[in-house]
Amino acid sequence: MTIDFLNLAQAAVSKAVERGADSAEAYVSRSKELEIEVREQRIETIKSAEERGLGLRVLRGRQFGFAFTTNLTPSGIEEIAAQAVANAGQTAPDEFYSFPTRTDGYPEMSLFDRELQTTNVEKKIELAIEMERAARAFDKRVKVIESSTYHDGEIEVGLVSSEGMESYYRAALCGLYMALTAQDGGENQTGFAVDYRRRIAELDPVKIGREAAERAVRMLGSRTQGSCRIPVVLDPYVVVSLLGVVAPSLAAEAVQKGRSLFAGRVGEQVSSPLITLIDDGTYEGGIRTAPFDGEGVPTQRTVLIDGGVLRGYLHNTYTAAKDGKTRSTGNGVRGSFKSTPEVGTTNFYIAPGTRKAEAIIGETKQGMYITEVMGMHTANPISGDFSVGAAGIWISEGQLAQPVRGVAIAGNIKELLSGIDAVGDDLRFLGGKGSPTIRVERMALSGS
Repeated sequence: MTIDFLNLAQAAVSKAVERGADSAEAYVSRSKELEIEVREQRIETIKSAEERGLGLRVLRGRQFGFAFTTNLTPSGIEEIAAQAVANAGQTAPDEFYSFPTRTDGYPEMSLFDRELQTTNVEKKIELAIEMERAARAFDKRVKVIESSTYHDGEIEVGLVSSEGMESYYRAALCGLYMALTAQDGGENQTGFAVDYRRRIAELDPVKIGREAAERAVRMLGSRTQGSCRIPVVLDPYVVVSLLGVVAPSLAAEAVQKGRSLFAGRVGEQVSSPLITLIDDGTYEGGIRTAPFDGEGVPTQRTVLIDGGVLRGYLHNTYTAAKDGKTRSTGNGVRGSFKSTPEVGTTNFYIAPGTRKAEAIIGETKQGMYITEVMGMHTANPISGDFSVGAAGIWISEGQLAQPVRGVAIAGNIKELLSGIDAVGDDLRFLGGKGSPTIRVERMALSGS
């Protein structure tokens, strides 16, 4: 399969050059997915999908062109080469476009689990059934299983360019997702849990089922809370939502367009000294780990905020050239062969501290442990202002006391980051973003 991928890419590059491109780059990928959903211990749905195609980028002088195809026959390759070169003729010249040159090599990575490949569908179905069984066994108030799902995926990528780039990798992942509702009297509360791994042997359906059930059951009996300013402890899932807003602001593209709350602040203190924020495309076991990015540039570990100080931004080849003083950080991310490499994160996370989450809660005399936020995507990416719905558990004398719903938290992302006064050791990833439990010294909470 490796030879086929690289030969296809090489053929596309050669055809583009024959058609008049000064340089060209072909990205070939094949992906397949399996999703199994069960309900009431029986199969609800089984979905499988496979997609393969080729994306071709070309340069004529400084004019850039792109086209993609799912027709990988010789005639399809001929057609896409002609289309990409023609598209280049319709764009304005841009001095910052270029393709990376050949690299000396890539880090060795174990991204493909043979056991996942050989595990039969029946075993995968059983993982979803076992997760549902564990959720129901946790508490009799777990009444509705909205989703008990097993998912896995596999991808192969080949990349060749006229600049000497020739790269290939194969990777796979698998995961479990549970969403459910607990009921008590006329009250309903929802809970979820999710976990993705590189190796199927690492999946724990009982743990995920019980976690989803616990998140729902513990919110039964919720009340609202009056407005106040209090310390808040943020669950890792909540911090991951916050990172979804922070991440785009650390992309050089946003900085260069004046759309980042971190623009012009390299070398400045932008958060609490307890915070170290990292993007690491080489993170062992990471869902977004790969030997190279969507341009063939080796991935790397990039410390963006170190002890609260902003050290830099994420780059692809284009933004690095535009900056003029740096190089790509290996963050030219592609959604698929249908898109060009945009600046994006890989495994993006807050480094864990040394404190136990229980200890952080235990020393909080009065505050709130926030386990859910709604609408964090509405935060202003330039100013950092936000106001979102929240739910969680009230903390009284260091103990988790009363579940709370119907409140909101408001503030500014920069102020929130600066106000962090405790970081847990319980780093947890949700997809490609991760965080431990953190505590913010004081935040505005509004309720009835």
